[in-house]
Amino acid sequence: MTIVDLLNQNAIQYPAETALVEINPQFEPSSRITWKDYSLTQPTVGEPFRREITWKEFEKRANRFANLLLTRGCRKGDKIAILLMNSIEWLPIYFGVLKAGAIAAPLNYRYTAEEIKFCLKKADCSMLVFGPEFIGRLEDVCAELTDVKHMFYVGEDCPSFADSYEDMIPYCSSHAPKISLSEEDYAAIYFSSGTTGFPKAILHAHRSLTHAALTEQNHHSQTHEDVFLCIPPLYHTGAKMHWFGSLVVGGKAVLLKGARPDWIIKAVSDEHCSIVWLLVPWAQDILDAIDRGEIDLKEYNTESWRLMHIGAQPVPPSLIHRWLKVFPNHKYDTNYGLSESIGPGCVHLGVDNVDKVGAIGKAGYGWTVRIVDENGAPAQRGEVGELCVKGPGVMLCYYKDEQATKEVLRGEWLFTGDMAMEDSDGFIYLVDRKKDVIITGGENLYPVQIEDFIRAHDAVKDVAVIGLPDARLGEIAAAIIEVKPGKTLTEDEINAFCMKLPRYKRPRAIIFADIPRNPTGKIEKPKLREKYCAEGLVTAQIK
Repeated sequence: MTIVDLLNQNAIQYPAETALVEINPQFEPSSRITWKDYSLTQPTVGEPFRREITWKEFEKRANRFANLLLTRGCRKGDKIAILLMNSIEWLPIYFGVLKAGAIAAPLNYRYTAEEIKFCLKKADCSMLVFGPEFIGRLEDVCAELTDVKHMFYVGEDCPSFADSYEDMIPYCSSHAPKISLSEEDYAAIYFSSGTTGFPKAILHAHRSLTHAALTEQNHHSQTHEDVFLCIPPLYHTGAKMHWFGSLVVGGKAVLLKGARPDWIIKAVSDEHCSIVWLLVPWAQDILDAIDRGEIDLKEYNTESWRLMHIGAQPVPPSLIHRWLKVFPNHKYDTNYGLSESIGPGCVHLGVDNVDKVGAIGKAGYGWTVRIVDENGAPAQRGEVGELCVKGPGVMLCYYKDEQATKEVLRGEWLFTGDMAMEDSDGFIYLVDRKKDVIITGGENLYPVQIEDFIRAHDAVKDVAVIGLPDARLGEIAAAIIEVKPGKTLTEDEINAFCMKLPRYKRPRAIIFADIPRNPTGKIEKPKLREKYCAEGLVTAQIK
């Protein structure tokens, strides 16, 4: 079975039921009428506030785009790039690529013009689908994209260098093209986050996508009645693979275009969402807004919300303990994964293991994990080593990068680059990224451990710990701290707070600044290292 088969089944079993809802809060009508009262034809300023499609319409749109690609000469195995903001068009276009037998290559919407050009060339993309937000960036490199034979524009006022998706789609057949697909066929190229330079192209087969769907549904027990609220960008494996759990059961999903705390709570209330995947900053923002009185939960109906889960980066235990005090009836899970292992789920905590908050959990459905030392031998429980995973969702390779592939794929095992340890109960704790470990005076410091400690301070909104060069110790730990709005914090206060840490773990420099995170919530530590190492900035020494 391929992921396309799941869509086809839903179109047959639930043809008239809602598959996708798009909510665009910035165009909310001024009245307090609930979002559901606004139809596709409701006149609005700007984009429609709320749109929805059924499973049958979803399938038809996917079929139409597949047939459009085929009329433009698309052949099985061709690579089709998708450069779109989250919208109701995104997933039907993605499935249209797959139905045509092509390989979908979603692009990060934050890419610069040069990064877009690099990725299109790296993945050998012959066609590109893009939205209005990217016209300027594509204009800058359009003349250099000689291998991209066709560009399809989704939106109004189509630029001269592209063809209008909106104008052509109505004239394409809504019947599925007769393209044979198997689990072993290539399906998608996802790009690494690119925080260490230009991104790598990660190639997956159809079996990876199907296994991601089965893993997600196994972990979170989605039923047809569940409603999934999707906020993160769909170009990333995380958001899409979590939605795949809804695809398995034909459940409705709501695409929320924005992450403001009140928008999230209103979406849960008005759309009766039951499952919400959050990033750490969003969960933090929701709790802070409730604490400040900006959100009064009594004004909303959140009884349907049964599960909040988090992934994409280490989760501070203090955040989850705080969350469960505000939402005591929620189940909680954390999910670990990489784009190289088709996103979330190769390790997960499990909804019944809240007493182990802080761990990333155990091997996920269909996955095997192990922790190894620097020689590749299994590490003892309690010892820090590199986390390795094996399962049906491991990538085939880094496309056109044999050397990089050999560095992380050894037999069936994917070496993740994450340092971890296993406790006596078999639960795995993520210690840090291998490349983020700070070596100070011969001691290994794991920034995540220090970050989790500092986040427990009630004035700290976010924190990142990096290594700064030091002539004597090699490196010292520097804590970049973002203070909560309305709060104040001094270096002396942080220094005093950190006295509870072992001496060698105390940060030697304190810097107050905003913490940059990428669209999937990961702290962009290379940017911080580049900035502060270049400045040689050390603002406080802890004695």
